[in-house]
Amino acid sequence: MNPDPPLTPLDAANQALLDLAHPADWINPTPAGRYNLVVVGGGAAGLVCAAGGAGLGARVALVERNLLGGDCLNSGCVPSKALLHSARLAAEARRAAALGLVRLADDTPPDFAAAMARVRGLRAQIAVHDSAQRLRDLGGDVFLDQGRFLDRHTLEVDGQRLAFATAIIATGSHPAGLPFPGLEEAGYLTNQTFFNLTVRPSRLAVLGTGPLACELAQAMARLGSRVLMVGRSGQIMTREDPDLAAVVEAALVADGVDLRLSTNVTLVEVRGGEKIIHLARDGQAEAVAVDEILVGAGRLPNLEGLGLEAAGVEAEAKTGVKVDDFLRTSNPDIFAAGDVCLEAKFTHMADMSARIALRNALFAGRARLSRVIVPWCTYTDPEVAHCGLTPDEAARQGIAHQTIRVDLSAVDRALLEGRSEGLLKILVRAGTDAILGATLVAPHAGESIGQLTLAIQSGIGLKAIANLVQPYPTTAEAVKKAADAFNRRRLTPGASRWLTRWLAWRR
Repeated sequence: MNPDPPLTPLDAANQALLDLAHPADWINPTPAGRYNLVVVGGGAAGLVCAAGGAGLGARVALVERNLLGGDCLNSGCVPSKALLHSARLAAEARRAAALGLVRLADDTPPDFAAAMARVRGLRAQIAVHDSAQRLRDLGGDVFLDQGRFLDRHTLEVDGQRLAFATAIIATGSHPAGLPFPGLEEAGYLTNQTFFNLTVRPSRLAVLGTGPLACELAQAMARLGSRVLMVGRSGQIMTREDPDLAAVVEAALVADGVDLRLSTNVTLVEVRGGEKIIHLARDGQAEAVAVDEILVGAGRLPNLEGLGLEAAGVEAEAKTGVKVDDFLRTSNPDIFAAGDVCLEAKFTHMADMSARIALRNALFAGRARLSRVIVPWCTYTDPEVAHCGLTPDEAARQGIAHQTIRVDLSAVDRALLEGRSEGLLKILVRAGTDAILGATLVAPHAGESIGQLTLAIQSGIGLKAIANLVQPYPTTAEAVKKAADAFNRRRLTPGASRWLTRWLAWRR
């Protein structure tokens, strides 16, 4: 299994985090007979399963080898969004002159050490919700050590055997490496080690152009680093609509990111204390010196050391534990949830999949993953939020569709805040008002995508949304404008002529 890097610096905040997420003096309990449920992994999915099961009165054991809270709390959503907020405020200060305020001088970089100290403090504060003591208070047994299946209904941890009726595997994922020659020898950061930084790298290379890479590249540029971002594709965030990805690309460049797309890394070497990255594009070679390298190029499931074969659980190294639509593994008494089995590796998806797995495991439920509409959001500035089908997915499924587009320049709130560079696209089934999918790029787009997710999940069409009163002025007005645009399209030439005659008669 991917080794977990140490938590540094060991200041008061990180010590508080350790005391909550993996107390040094924690004594694993004596197993309490046969458990209704054993949960392996104490990240977002595992904690939901364990706390939910204990709250329902089940005899539950949670097994975690490292820090409770998993990637989300320790090296993912929580620290990254805290840092992104500092970076966003720094960017706002620099554009203050356009708002009639005193502008922050370009030669006055933010205090990176203070920003990272704030990140560590907030992480420790939130860790209370994921602590070992909290779960024990809820009635669960917490075992802090490596767990390994011995057979289809037994798990071993810390030399003790835990017998169970059902189990849920929720061991999460870890950063995937990149096969660039010399990268391992030169050394690099991932999200697991990035938040250990206390000194801002003057020159930072970001390898990869996915959501995490884009978020941290923009944040570090705003916090004063010279950022080089390299991607093999011709587009950042390749899952997203090219039009919307282009808006974020422009924002990254405007913040000072040196963006190199359609570019390959051929070699990484250390020379004179610097890390030299050799790049190639269109037959042209270039060498760039940096101080640190951040790799943000996908994730792999945590499978090693679990003894899955002994448990009769099938898994693949790249895709994780194999599950059906009920999140049941090849062992019908063992389920899985979160990153270890899902393609969509989001904290909110881990949460939802945990609820499905818990219901099905404890109560022989029939809840299906396929019935869940999964929104996601990339927290660049502007943000990119999506739910439902993309045009390509609709086409592959043979669904005739049309797209409604609203530019943010038509939304008053965006104009008032000087942030009119975004847009909204809503995909509807041809000939109907049924929403198939939607993508929004805008400041705080993640706050607005929920109503469209609810609309798809509940079968609410654009006709109904056109009658929804949105507060004015808000960015969510873009959704109402899209519904109005759809209604205007429904006005056929024949209906238009009839209305003209009717209104002429009414005069």
